[in-house]
Amino acid sequence: MKVAVVGATGMVGNVMLEVLKEQQFPVTELIPVASERSVGNQVVYNGKSYRVVGMQTAVDMRPDVAIFSAGGDTSLEWAPKFAEAGTTVIDNSSAWRMDPTKKLVVPEINGNVLTSEDKIIANPNCSTIQLLLALSPLHKAYSIKRVVVSTYQSITGTGVKAVQQMENEREGISGEMAYKYPIDKNCIPQCDSFLENGYTKEEMKLTNETKKILDPNIHVTATAVRVPVVGGHSEAVNVEFERDFDLADIRRLLSTQSGITLQDDPAAFDYPMPKYAEGKNDVFVGRIRRDESQANTLNMWIVADNLRKGAATNAVQIAQLLIEKGLLSSN
Repeated sequence: MKVAVVGATGMVGNVMLEVLKEQQFPVTELIPVASERSVGNQVVYNGKSYRVVGMQTAVDMRPDVAIFSAGGDTSLEWAPKFAEAGTTVIDNSSAWRMDPTKKLVVPEINGNVLTSEDKIIANPNCSTIQLLLALSPLHKAYSIKRVVVSTYQSITGTGVKAVQQMENEREGISGEMAYKYPIDKNCIPQCDSFLENGYTKEEMKLTNETKKILDPNIHVTATAVRVPVVGGHSEAVNVEFERDFDLADIRRLLSTQSGITLQDDPAAFDYPMPKYAEGKNDVFVGRIRRDESQANTLNMWIVADNLRKGAATNAVQIAQLLIEKGLLSSN
């Protein structure tokens, strides 16, 4: 496979290169792609250095697959150009997620929807992926009516500028601000910009993407919070089902779901935490308990490395699935 990684010099792009190597993806030629200011720089993949190229150069090289993590505007402009050249694009931005003509895919949940006609495939929002991986088996068994989710999101979701801001604050250094407020020793109840309804774009992504991937009849309300953490995103999730459930069965369903690690032994202080999810591809679920204030309702705690399953890992898994299904072959 001739593989382009668009945004290869960024935080997610670096992780994509790591995941491609770890998953032993069949890369015969790597094309690292970035903005003009990064062209000519070198990135290292599998012990070898590669020169970063610009967008048009990459299109002209006709890669078999291009994995994008370069922002929505870049994806809107360039993904169609790659697709026209015969490249299958897997896009990590929000550009195509809610486009009714594009598939929004978590391989373990709805990978079966992919066809040879899909030349631009959307990778869901990081918070959505970890949420839905846990909800999917439960919805099949008990039919979800409503989800209330509060997120505790890593600064790595904003990018390297946010990580630098927190490091500067911890060292007492003045520097560029990714956020309007200090993030160290603080929680900021805003992820992305506010919309007219008072919710942020991030909160509405959780709502809209859940409906598109899982079920349009599920009601979702979200509050997304940025916290001074680098390891991953955490979510406190309250789920109301159509009918009563058995806690032992809930744990069985989650423990047998591909991509999930059940970590649910409070007596032994065993529960998911972002510090320990960092660098791992699984989604971790724990603190599973019945909501005693309302019938047929469950509480749980979900944690994942947002740069891994929330972005790079899911994108690479989509490409792997395309190969397995015979939908992706060399140009």
